[in-house]
Amino acid sequence: MRKNSIKNTRINGEVQKELSRIIQTEIKDPRIAPMTSVVAVEVAPDLKSCKAYISVLGNAQECQDTLAGLRSAEGYIRRQLAHTVNLRNTPEIRFILDQSIAYGVNMSKLIDDVVSGIHREKEDEENESEA
Repeated sequence: MRKNSIKNTRINGEVQKELSRIIQTEIKDPRIAPMTSVVAVEVAPDLKSCKAYISVLGNAQECQDTLAGLRSAEGYIRRQLAHTVNLRNTPEIRFILDQSIAYGVNMSKLIDDVVSGIHREKEDEENESEA
């Protein structure tokens, strides 16, 4: 089975949906931030391992606490996943913090700052030419 086959894509989507549901509704660990989302899931073609990319809305400490909480609840999450998703093997889950959303927001802010700086410079030049 190729890594990007249709079957593997469907498995990735189903595991992502179930992981999101389990994290949002069934885990009661106070370390896990309420605004935690599963951005992407990559299940290995042999269904033995899985990388779950997690995004947390909060500061760096909340991100680290959430990651620690998810790692400690990994056995429970895997067991719940085995009950809901019918796979030959239930993959071993590795949680990875995904910074792409924060990076995108930061880049958007930097672009907005540059654009507003250009507009201010144009306005200053127009004011000087009028005076």
